[in-house]
Amino acid sequence: MAVEVAADGEESPLLDPPDSIQLHRRSSNTTSQVAIVGATICPIESLDYEMLENELFKQDWRSRGWLQICQYIFMKWTLCFLVGLFAGLVGFFNNLTVENIAGIKFVATSNLMLANKYGQAFGVFAVSNFVLTLFSSVITAYVAPAAAGSGIPEVKAYLNGVDAPGIFSLQTLLVKIAGSIFAVSSSLVVGKAGPLVHTGACIAAILGQGGSKKYRLTCRWLRYFKNDRDKRDLVTCGSAAGIAAAFRAPVGGVLFAFEEVSSWWRSALLWRAFFTTAVGAVVLRWLIDICKSGKCGLFGKGGLIMFEVTSENVTYNFVDLPPVILLGVFGGILGSFYNFLLMKVLRFYNFIYRKGTVYKLVLACLVSVFTSCCLFGLPWLAPCRPCPIEALEECPTIGRSGNYKKFQCTPGHYNDLASLFFNTNDDAIRNLFSSGTNNEFDYLSILLFFFTSYFLGILSYGIVAPCGLFVPVILTGATYGRFVGMLVGAKSNLDHGLFAVLGSAAFLAGSMRMTVSLCVILLELTNNLLLLPLVMLVLLISKTVADCFNGNVYDQLVRMKGLPYLEAHAEPYMRQLAVSDVITGPLQFFNGIEQVGNIVHVLKTTRHHGFPVIDEPPFSDSPVLFGLVLRSHLLVLLKKKIFLHSRTLAGIDALNQFTANDFAKRGSGKGDSIDDIELTYDEMRMFIDLHPISNASPYTVVETMSLAKALILFREVGLRHLLVVPKSSNRVLPLVGILTRHDFMPEHILGLHPLLQQSRLGYLLWVSVI
Repeated sequence: MAVEVAADGEESPLLDPPDSIQLHRRSSNTTSQVAIVGATICPIESLDYEMLENELFKQDWRSRGWLQICQYIFMKWTLCFLVGLFAGLVGFFNNLTVENIAGIKFVATSNLMLANKYGQAFGVFAVSNFVLTLFSSVITAYVAPAAAGSGIPEVKAYLNGVDAPGIFSLQTLLVKIAGSIFAVSSSLVVGKAGPLVHTGACIAAILGQGGSKKYRLTCRWLRYFKNDRDKRDLVTCGSAAGIAAAFRAPVGGVLFAFEEVSSWWRSALLWRAFFTTAVGAVVLRWLIDICKSGKCGLFGKGGLIMFEVTSENVTYNFVDLPPVILLGVFGGILGSFYNFLLMKVLRFYNFIYRKGTVYKLVLACLVSVFTSCCLFGLPWLAPCRPCPIEALEECPTIGRSGNYKKFQCTPGHYNDLASLFFNTNDDAIRNLFSSGTNNEFDYLSILLFFFTSYFLGILSYGIVAPCGLFVPVILTGATYGRFVGMLVGAKSNLDHGLFAVLGSAAFLAGSMRMTVSLCVILLELTNNLLLLPLVMLVLLISKTVADCFNGNVYDQLVRMKGLPYLEAHAEPYMRQLAVSDVITGPLQFFNGIEQVGNIVHVLKTTRHHGFPVIDEPPFSDSPVLFGLVLRSHLLVLLKKKIFLHSRTLAGIDALNQFTANDFAKRGSGKGDSIDDIELTYDEMRMFIDLHPISNASPYTVVETMSLAKALILFREVGLRHLLVVPKSSNRVLPLVGILTRHDFMPEHILGLHPLLQQSRLGYLLWVSVI
């Protein structure tokens, strides 16, 4: 395709006067330019990380003195500090609120159980969960649908160069925080880590856009950050701060951003991301210390973010390695199967969601009722166990979180399965990770809890509410690891709590396929460096086994949502094609000095965002590619009505009528539209000089370059448009076409060249085997 096609995939009508040339090729690129963002389908656009080099921006950079440069550097670090500060505050607030809301619900249910009012206890428990789930789903579905899910696939796609309306808006931020609190408090098997990653990215994006012109809340110092490049870096820092706030793992947060969500990385960004997460960790540590004095209600009595629960002295030898290796192997199999089932369930949910918003709410309510029935009913199958004499805490636990829930048992006994179900997910993980509790759980209870958390985690993730995968996968993996530890028994020197930690590592690697970041997150989570060799071994084995079956869960979610994500590597069949083999549709360009009417007509009849600018005689000896002009910049010119009465160059004085801020990237609000600009008949017959605002040095490739090589250039530089020029000078025009993100999508390439499908299938089979 020459330029981006309309969202509906149809060819756009073009002008046909001498000022505009239309070259017919194959049919236009029909790959979809809409995607699932959160819980709704919306149009998507590409971001442009390329540095524009036109006369206006060059003049702006030349005018900046040392004071402006110092302001820019100071504001970069100040924004990172604020992102870390607010991410830490939100992370603390989320945990504080969840622990108190869920705690009040569990205490009320337990009090009724103590009074033998089991029916009323179930009613209170189920109704509370139903109301919390319904409220979270309602505000998500009607206020900010982009807040549904974890948000990590959307953040990952954004950092790859894909933008969608509303993913970082203030509404999305507020709904993400409130919805996540109520969803986690409703006893659904969902997590807070993914929503916190999205929350941190939202905070970064909102702070970096320089306020709102609509509400007259702007900051002049932030005008330098109104571009995709600086916003990308700040969102990367925000996503790292989200993981740091979820697990109090600052180093793990940086590595997570580097390994999982970021597509571009450099040493300067590493420093700023580390500073951001360090600020968040300090804020969390300070606030948690305050809560230890009992000023935060039920929070602080079990609701700490960090699981400091493992043995201080971890000893293991060679005989412990076989069960650890098997743990990794089966963890990879179970993790990949988890991904497989999750994709099947989400596709079924998407089919239901097409019927309307009411169906989304009904599905969420049904999942809530089913979850409540499982959590309240299954503990009745577990036997009551006598309280251990050497217990380090009160047994049974009454009125707070703990390892020993009484449920229906007689005094002096506890229900081990209820101790897992009637706690928040954080507290259940803490119970499973606890050392010195080898005799606390029964085989049947652990097995029931494993299957329940495994399948409820899959069913809960797709509802229309902010919910993450990290904590459910950690919880299920910890149960799996604890069960393996119980099977091994005295044959291993490892504590069952340590097996639970290794089980979480195996499940995380089997589902999410991360290694380094997960290793560090788990070490920071458990505060135990002695586990490092075993965690590394389990992660490597589990990831290797899982890669034989399917891909990373977040990569699969990105593809299922229809987000045009560019992979870091090119598929082999791309080396068999030249860039000219995938160019489709008509080519539309503007002359260096173009008539206003032509520009307005093209902007109204197409949705393209970039147009080549070509100089023709008498402004050049022959047709010459001058550069590329963006739709947003054309709208600014039309809005200000800086027109010429004849087809002549405007001269350097035209630059004095604009500032660089006039062409700066707009925030999350509604941008300018060609339909909002009113022009008279006489103005439509006037001209505009496009030279001052055209990028005079766009990236170009020759038409014979391999598609694989062009993909690497396109992704690494972060382009939105890549111009293709002819190899010979005998062409009528100095341009063959334009490549955009959608031209590199497999659906488009294989649609044009279906015979390559066999090559691709062979490659995928080869990758799965090795």
